[in-house]
Amino acid sequence: MFSQGNMPQSVSTLFSAYASLAASVMLVRSMANEFIPYELRSYLSSAIHYLFTPLSTNLTLVIDEYSGITRNQVYDASETYLRTKISSSTDRLRVSKTPRQKNFSVAIEKGEEVNDVYENVKLKWRYVCTEPQNNNHHYSGGGEKRCFELSFNKKFKDRVMGSYLPFVMDRAHVIKEEEKVVKLYNRECPMGDEDGGGGMWGSINLEHPATFDKIAMDSELKKMIIDDLEMFVRRKEFYKKVGKAWKRGYLLYGPPGTGKSSLIAAMANYLKFDIYDLELTSIYSNSDLRRILLSTTNRSILVIEDIDCSVEMQDRQQNVDFEASCSSSRLTLSGILNFIDGLWSSCGDERIIVFTTNHKDRLDPALLRPGRMDVHVNMSYCTTQGFSLLATNYLGVQCKYHRLYGEIEGLMENTSVTPAEVAEELMKSEDVDIALDGLVKFLKRKSSEANETKDEPNGKVEDQETKRLKLNDDEKNLPINNKRRILRAVRTARGRDRQR
Repeated sequence: MFSQGNMPQSVSTLFSAYASLAASVMLVRSMANEFIPYELRSYLSSAIHYLFTPLSTNLTLVIDEYSGITRNQVYDASETYLRTKISSSTDRLRVSKTPRQKNFSVAIEKGEEVNDVYENVKLKWRYVCTEPQNNNHHYSGGGEKRCFELSFNKKFKDRVMGSYLPFVMDRAHVIKEEEKVVKLYNRECPMGDEDGGGGMWGSINLEHPATFDKIAMDSELKKMIIDDLEMFVRRKEFYKKVGKAWKRGYLLYGPPGTGKSSLIAAMANYLKFDIYDLELTSIYSNSDLRRILLSTTNRSILVIEDIDCSVEMQDRQQNVDFEASCSSSRLTLSGILNFIDGLWSSCGDERIIVFTTNHKDRLDPALLRPGRMDVHVNMSYCTTQGFSLLATNYLGVQCKYHRLYGEIEGLMENTSVTPAEVAEELMKSEDVDIALDGLVKFLKRKSSEANETKDEPNGKVEDQETKRLKLNDDEKNLPINNKRRILRAVRTARGRDRQR
């Protein structure tokens, strides 16, 4: 201990020594900067820092938002996965909602950390946002660079890279499928913020409530369609093994009002596939068709309604010269066939093509064969089974116990009535007795009208084709197949005139 007498002298000596040491350090530093190259000084500084820094047991993986100019799939999967790992200890969250989203989207804010455990391995996620030092970047958000940092013990590197990250990718895929909102795309729809397709398609949310449980059709036919869809989506490797494009073609045929559009919506809701509604009447060439089809996405349903009216589906054997004279400047049947199962059909995976028609017999046989239209679904008139389902959905009752059920069953067996017509009658009243009584009257009226039509002399009821062709009296009495041949010949002649 210093005594009170010598303490001032000791303090003075201490300050003198400190000043001398500081001056010496400044002199050495000045000489070092003057005579030692910068590269050598930097190397020595790094070496000293390494020697006096304890070895870290942690490894940090940096997952950037972009890989070059392409979005990083691991980043997108991590962002989706971490939404499910947000806990009460998280202090800050980002909340957003677009006009077309039904629910809020929640994500962690920059700088926040999320802990996770996988097979007894502790992992720490951190969301990092930084401003780039120059303008040569490919990042979104006004130039902000975003990434996730994943830290864990180094000894678990192989487990994290080989097992945990694939688990995150798979889990994110499942979450996206569960949250997916099915879209209905059309070239006439206005473009939205979330739409893609290079400006060719606009979309709206598919809010059609149709499901297989609600469709009024034969239960065995319904089960066949569901089984076929499930088998299709799980056979990726099978299609690859046999050398076929991963696609499936459906033909829905039957009178108007039998539920073709509702079945398409039910298929989309069941598979969570987007729908692309393609109107062939708006396409003027084969090249235009290819360009539009290439802008569609995988896991989608391409719908071409009323295929017999969309393009001239004339018999190719009778019009070989006409087809050969057409170039890519015109949409042809050959162009459509090439898109269905030609080389262009392989441009995309897991796609379903659905054609609809009211008149299957008008289609070229080349369209109907397997590989183009694999599954033919007859959307028939309403059956008693379909009526029972409609009554349950619309009136909430089991109609087979109602006093009018037997009469309705007998009328429907002898009357051609569509599910749409039955549904319209059931909607007219919430009272079960009134609604079913109205349906009985409707069925009797339909039956009476059908009988009157049959009783007309010689069955002379002009169809639309007869009226359009303005056939003479002899031609009007020809069988319907002969009338169609006349129609094809007229169309072919008109086409040749246009080519000239």
